[in-house]
Amino acid sequence: MLQRPRRRCEGKAMGAIVLDLRPGFGIGPFSLGMPICDAFAQIEQQPNIYDVVHVKYYDEEPLKLDIVISFPDHGFHLRFDPWSQRLRLIEIFDVKRLQMRYATSLIGGPSTLATFVAVYDLFGPTFPGIYDKGRGIYTLFYPGLSFAFPVPSQYTECCHEREAELPLEFPDGTTPVTCRVSIYDSSTDSKVGVGSLMDKACAPPLAAGSLYMEEVHVKLGEELWFTVGGQHIPFGASPQDVWTELGRPCGIHQKQVDQMVIHSASDPRPRTTLCVDYFYNYFTRGFDILFDGQTHKIKKFVLHTNYPGHADFSSYMKCNFVIYGSDFGGSFHQDDNTTKRTITPSTKWEQVKEILGDCGRAAIQTQGSTSNPFGSTFVYGYQNVAFEVMKNGYIATVTLFQS
Repeated sequence: MLQRPRRRCEGKAMGAIVLDLRPGFGIGPFSLGMPICDAFAQIEQQPNIYDVVHVKYYDEEPLKLDIVISFPDHGFHLRFDPWSQRLRLIEIFDVKRLQMRYATSLIGGPSTLATFVAVYDLFGPTFPGIYDKGRGIYTLFYPGLSFAFPVPSQYTECCHEREAELPLEFPDGTTPVTCRVSIYDSSTDSKVGVGSLMDKACAPPLAAGSLYMEEVHVKLGEELWFTVGGQHIPFGASPQDVWTELGRPCGIHQKQVDQMVIHSASDPRPRTTLCVDYFYNYFTRGFDILFDGQTHKIKKFVLHTNYPGHADFSSYMKCNFVIYGSDFGGSFHQDDNTTKRTITPSTKWEQVKEILGDCGRAAIQTQGSTSNPFGSTFVYGYQNVAFEVMKNGYIATVTLFQS
């Protein structure tokens, strides 16, 4: 778990923030379906509000469980699908810490209890909810929005669907207070709540023509093929070619030092020579392009998986690359026989070795020991490609070059 440092001055009073509630769409600046990098960008824009942030993930198997961004001071967290890294579910787990604005009304926070009656009055009539006897939780559903209410054991008879009257009130005149609010995409008509119901939330479908998670097919030693736009970017292309095909890069920066030149016996440059090569950074598409500083031609592509636990996590969106095993000559066409021999961001290092064979010892990449809390990674080289591998065996980056 990564905890970002507190930015709030000690002793400053901390009141509940107010965020606009958009059932089926999001809350405040966070929208369902947004990539995790966009969520971090929103957090960085408002450091005085989101000053304590926890990032939780399953380090050993990062594709098994959600990546969670949690705001403990404000009582809510964001759940991202681990493969697509898109926001699938927003949960308010401490309603007293977060005040929500719906239309012109407020609910939640320390001053406005989110009782069953208050929720029913604000959001209107709906169908009877679901009572989870094992958890003692009654969940009320609206399109893209649900409220979970704890029910004392002596009042469970009030919660059977056929008998329940809404709004839910107990014989002693009290009404339960919500313990959790879930915001989720309503296009699938799923009912999302606590427990197993939480798993039913999915990120909304991508818009037609969206470039997010576009498959980028690799022809080793030759080119990249972008499947949505149909662009082919070969080695040796110029900056003008790239700009024309892919549009303006998100950033351009010079490569300060070529750290790998010492391993090249054929390179005549002095080992202390500064590198004049430069990168085009396409952060929103998950890759960099390195140009030779003298010829101004593409010499490398760097593809990023954006896994948590890597020093560059949240700097790039995920690149959904597809690399074919050498037995298939780098063909862009796949069938059932070649699917098992493709390398994608989900492929672990042991599987890569099964496809491409053993390549010997790895070079150790430290990424700066003082600024990188995640430790070193390992770089394995093959003809025309190098894989940077994390300690959990997942690929962090893929560097493509011409041997």
